Amino acid sequence: MSLGAPLRFDVAQILRGVAIFGPLAPDAPAGQVAAMSDLDELLSHRGRSAQLGAYVTGVAFDTMGTLAVALGDGTLRLGAAYTAIAVHEGAVLSLAAHPEGGFITGGDDGRLMRTRPDGTTQPLQKFGAKWVEHVAGFAGKGPLLAAAVGKALHLLSPGGEVLKTLEHPSTVTGIAFDAKGKRVAASHYNGASLWFTASGALVSPKLEWKGSHTGVAIHPAGEALVTTMQENALHGWTLPGAKHMRMSGYPAKPESLGFTKSGKWLATAGAESIVLWPFFGGGPMGKPPMELGMGDGVVKRVACHPRHEVVAAGFNTGMLLVADVTRERVLPVCGPGRGGITALAWNADGGQLAFGTETGFAAIVDFTQA
Repeated sequence: MSLGAPLRFDVAQILRGVAIFGPLAPDAPAGQVAAMSDLDELLSHRGRSAQLGAYVTGVAFDTMGTLAVALGDGTLRLGAAYTAIAVHEGAVLSLAAHPEGGFITGGDDGRLMRTRPDGTTQPLQKFGAKWVEHVAGFAGKGPLLAAAVGKALHLLSPGGEVLKTLEHPSTVTGIAFDAKGKRVAASHYNGASLWFTASGALVSPKLEWKGSHTGVAIHPAGEALVTTMQENALHGWTLPGAKHMRMSGYPAKPESLGFTKSGKWLATAGAESIVLWPFFGGGPMGKPPMELGMGDGVVKRVACHPRHEVVAAGFNTGMLLVADVTRERVLPVCGPGRGGITALAWNADGGQLAFGTETGFAAIVDFTQA
């Protein structure tokens, strides 16, 4: 299966805005071509940005809507003022919202930390010299934390007590809870593992495929599990049944992926546009992907809107786009020039979008302004 021809859009039409967000940009006469500087209009008028001086390793909103930006210098920057909080001795490697407010982070100092919205910090666990490379939180009924440390995936209580340790055959490279928190997935070499969170038992059959799997996502309805791979491809399995799904044809490694709210589309990075695989009508096998938002480089990060069939995409040039999948329309958030985008996240209601870059630039864009 390979990628089809990209869809292209008139820039003037793009600048009219995506309908669900309201009047994002002034109407332009039909056929008018926008200047390159207009690509920054949304960031200029609705954004609050800062140059933070270190590589942005993650961005996230907590359950109360507070923004955190994680940096390679060991700090978190909280809120629209980007207040600096020293958290780790070394880089912040991973960031997620804590189910009870605030954030959890993992560092190359071997610590799992909690940072509250007021900026106070609390060590949850210390894992020696091993890096805490991936963290996740589940905020539904029976809240849980997860932390990947080497070959182990630790499930923890919100207070940091280790409840279960799930061992894998190789280093865990990505983790994801399902929508109900009943299962947790881990990607690793030669496949992925899916576990029941309550019992710690492995869901069978095993999800095996030769090669290096580098990240994981679970379908919102629990119907599939998909991993990114070190090669330029994705691999997936149906749930239950574990039938294989092979999605290839990328010009670069697809480092980021996510399902849209309905589960109809899997949005992925790794190409010059957002690649969307159909998970309906018997897809994705035997069906070509849709492509939206042709940019000036390669998509590095995608983030699916929490309420609508909308996807944000950040490029290695620094360009950021928002695509309405249903209407096949695209809106530029900012143009290139601030460093490749390394982190991207919506808040809970989809009214705000945050991003960060490899040069330390970070911004939050508000789509709710009148």
